[in-house]
Amino acid sequence: MLKSTIENVREISPLIHNITNYVTVNDVANIILACGASPIMADDSEEVEDITSVCTALNINIGTLNRNTIPSMILAGKKANELNHPTVLDPVGVGASALRNKTAKELLENVKFSVIRGNVSEIKFLATGIGAGKGVDAAVGDAVTEENLDSMVEFAKSFSKETGSIIAITGAIDLVADAERCFVIRNGRAEMGKITGTGCQLSGLIASFIAANQDNMLEATAAAVIDMGLSGEIGWSNMEKTDGNSTYRNRIIDAIYNMDGNKLEEGAKFEIK
Repeated sequence: MLKSTIENVREISPLIHNITNYVTVNDVANIILACGASPIMADDSEEVEDITSVCTALNINIGTLNRNTIPSMILAGKKANELNHPTVLDPVGVGASALRNKTAKELLENVKFSVIRGNVSEIKFLATGIGAGKGVDAAVGDAVTEENLDSMVEFAKSFSKETGSIIAITGAIDLVADAERCFVIRNGRAEMGKITGTGCQLSGLIASFIAANQDNMLEATAAAVIDMGLSGEIGWSNMEKTDGNSTYRNRIIDAIYNMDGNKLEEGAKFEIK
């Protein structure tokens, strides 16, 4: 299952339209290239519908909002829905400001998302309007743990049923759920949190995987999450004593680039609940 999803990305090489934040835009482009897809970044309202029309999937990230890009996100999202293109929402920092909260609400009201990916505090805020996140970081008390795993799995399934979207909650334990099934994924390294934008990169990766596996988007989303976590493990194993987080970022991208189906299946750590 995992093997075919990554092989499809490399064979099809889907073009992914990204309206993402300027802190991580270069890394998002590079991670998409590394997995075998192709990125395009466009956020002006005069062209986003045209760009979305020639792409295979749309990735929207609200990390650095401004009054110009918000209408562009809605226009691109509606066009993607009209064309039945897969869509990803990354609600970065929702709960931290009134603008982010309003924008996330407008996007969910106007656009049908195939996948919503965020940390646990962001997803909780979308679902309940209450969150304890610290800016763009999840609150420690919100974390998915072995102790609360069953209840969090049910929460993810319930929110998927409510939204009609696959819900990807990422952290020390990752959850990827639709209304019926949840992948519980334990790949990754805590050190990945020291790199700005690993979540943003993952959203681009998910968009690439679901674009190439549109008949199997739950498994494709899980495969992308596993790919990112496993690449974090491989990248860390290649670190030298004098390397830091800048080198680690590049080693993760290199691991994504060198990943294949066999390696992904052999290194995957997951169960389905």
